[in-house]
Amino acid sequence: MAEDLITEELLEDDDYALDRDTVEPILAALREGDSEALAKLLDPIHPADIADLLEQVDEDTRIRLVQLYGMEFDGEILSELNEGIRESIIAALHPEVLADAVRDLESDDVVDLIEDLDDPQRDIILDALAATDRAAVEQSLAYPEESAGRLMQRELVAAPEHWDVGHVIDHMRAHDDLPDQFYHVILVDPRMRPTGYVTLGKIMASPRTAKLTEIMEDSFRTIPVHQDEAEVAYAFNQYHLISAPVVDEDDRLVGVITIDDAMIILDEELEEDILRLAGVGETSLTDRVRDTVRARLPWLGVNLVTAIIASLVIAIFEDVIASFVALAVLMPIVASMGGNAGTQSLTVAVRAIATKDLTSSNLWRVIRREAAVGLINGAVFALVMGLVGVVWFGTWMLAGVIAAAMVINLLVAGLSGVLVPVLLERLKVDPALASGTFVTTVTDVVGFFAFLGLAGIVLL
Repeated sequence: MAEDLITEELLEDDDYALDRDTVEPILAALREGDSEALAKLLDPIHPADIADLLEQVDEDTRIRLVQLYGMEFDGEILSELNEGIRESIIAALHPEVLADAVRDLESDDVVDLIEDLDDPQRDIILDALAATDRAAVEQSLAYPEESAGRLMQRELVAAPEHWDVGHVIDHMRAHDDLPDQFYHVILVDPRMRPTGYVTLGKIMASPRTAKLTEIMEDSFRTIPVHQDEAEVAYAFNQYHLISAPVVDEDDRLVGVITIDDAMIILDEELEEDILRLAGVGETSLTDRVRDTVRARLPWLGVNLVTAIIASLVIAIFEDVIASFVALAVLMPIVASMGGNAGTQSLTVAVRAIATKDLTSSNLWRVIRREAAVGLINGAVFALVMGLVGVVWFGTWMLAGVIAAAMVINLLVAGLSGVLVPVLLERLKVDPALASGTFVTTVTDVVGFFAFLGLAGIVLL
């Protein structure tokens, strides 16, 4: 039944790209084993949506669909698939189908496809490529992971800097091996060093006799082949680039990076920061239970240690808590408010570090701002909790203690939310990965110590 292949919830999901009228015929063709009908139904669907469909279904259904799709399988689907299921899809494809699928991919897509695969699967894909394409891919794989060399594509259009518009138009018309998509013609000197680039729009709008150097773009800049991909994405975003040539150590042209690849990196960096702030690392819904446990367990262990540290602080004031049971009721509020305030400040700081908005020149201004925000928020909630303390427990002394502790902890939360990630970044530790645990520890320890310490002084 169709419901056995894709759940009713998926078909009813308004956020899912394919509607019921599109999905149900696909399921019917799959159930009947009709490969011709399946290929006809999948042909007009974008590869990204087909990849989404494969990710939504269970593994048995996924394999059956891929195998029935046969020779019509598009290599772009592999590029769009989550890495967690990509290997199983490649293993399920007939070698001939796989070879045909990857031949039409750009070199950067092939590199992205195989860099995380095991050697046997990697060899299958490399063997399917033409000799020149294989050499280009292997050369890209020789560059460090997460570098511009891995991100770039070899397919590009370059022209001598002394050419005019007519020359480059005739050149492009005479060659049928141009990239499927490109935005600039890169100008190079006799040593293949890029000196500028011209947009296709400028070329088509200029007379044939116009020199290419006369219509070059002002935004031209090159990307070193070993530059970190996060820095590449930052450059694209900062300088509004559409594409940029990649150069080797001798400044010679070796490839080009386009905006679609840079935006993917930006998206991945943002997603990675969000996941690391939660202490889960790189993970997805398609990961196996074992892999998910392995990713989350270490940081849960770290959180356990920090929780024990906070508990030791509470143990110091065991006599105070025994004398005033109300403290046990109220102290989680102080720690919780501090933790939430610290997380707010931390999230803004980590993102600002990633986008290079938080620098040494504006650090103290940001620290003063967060301190002011912490004091104001602390004062507001101190007033609220002071009134709650009076109404709930009928004592102004206790109300004053929790109000003072609230101000202290929210001030510390704002400061630690900025200072902790900055310090970790200076120590070459990823602030997105480690900051959350340390900030939470600081706010818990300070919150408990301030509240219980003040209570011991004032109430005893």
